[in-house]
Amino acid sequence: MNYNEDDRRFMELALMEARTAFDMDEVPVGAVVVNKGRVIGRGHNLTETLNDVTAHAEMQAITAAANTLGGKYLPDSTLYVTVEPCVMCAGAIGWSQIRRIVVGASDPKRGYSTVVSRPPFHPKAVVVTGVLADECASLMRAFFARKR
Repeated sequence: MNYNEDDRRFMELALMEARTAFDMDEVPVGAVVVNKGRVIGRGHNLTETLNDVTAHAEMQAITAAANTLGGKYLPDSTLYVTVEPCVMCAGAIGWSQIRRIVVGASDPKRGYSTVVSRPPFHPKAVVVTGVLADECASLMRAFFARKR
């Protein structure tokens, strides 16, 4: 875990997004995209609300960030996401050319690392894991405990 105070601060914002999803009875994953110290995109899961299996937090945040910057590539940006991205989202992160991905909790069931041997991120991308992992995982556990 090689992260700094900014990583903690921006992961807190991603957790706020995840809590919004939780309150909407969506799987509580949140994401923010930061460029030069400024949040340029944010999102939380909306798969139930939009009846769309692709409406993951990362996809929402990447789309918002691309719209903010007016282009599809985000090479100078960092994505903060509360739970390890799935393969679909990892692919989108790669295509967007995000160079730094900061992850809260791992996802041993559906995370990209359980499916692929090499992440589909940009070759120069740096991945930081475990930022506020306990808080991120706790929110997921609470959500699924409520469902049982």
